[in-house]
Amino acid sequence: MTEIRHIFFDIGGVLGSNGWDREQRQRAVEQFGLKGDEGRITLDEYLDIAVFHTSRDFSREEFIEFMYSQSIPDEATIRIARELSRQPAYTLMTLNNEAEELNVHRIEKFGISQIFEAFLSSCWLGVRKPIRRFYSRGLGIAHATAETSLFIDDRPQNLIPASTLGMNVIHFQSAAQLRSDLERFLDLELSGA
Repeated sequence: MTEIRHIFFDIGGVLGSNGWDREQRQRAVEQFGLKGDEGRITLDEYLDIAVFHTSRDFSREEFIEFMYSQSIPDEATIRIARELSRQPAYTLMTLNNEAEELNVHRIEKFGISQIFEAFLSSCWLGVRKPIRRFYSRGLGIAHATAETSLFIDDRPQNLIPASTLGMNVIHFQSAAQLRSDLERFLDLELSGA
């Protein structure tokens, strides 16, 4: 068994809800009566182009508040990450796709800045999952090897390229399943608290 040194968590779908993914954008389309078109742009550009290109019955602040309200922490999974962060054998980081504003909001709202050594997000890496370069950049920044790294994500399509690089992977489905998989994978017992 290879000794794991770095553990990388996805944020959306693992440490919390997916925040501003297709489902959450669809809720906004329905709640605010919008059309559903959007590209990969900054929050201000998105709001200017996709929402406030015409006058609205709601404010920019109301819409941003709605966007942020879609980010709900998964406290059980965050407890697991917090417990792992106390183990000196592991360095914890995130590998996630998010816009900078949402990423910063979630780090603060979820209270995870003390758990993770670094937040390796697409907004700062300049590339998105599932492109292999995303994982290579993350490993390089972490000064980690694929073989001694573990990546946790809720989407199989994000796990495949990580695995082909040689990273160990866990497909997240629930906090209980993650705890069980980590205990087997890392050969340790997590307290469950």
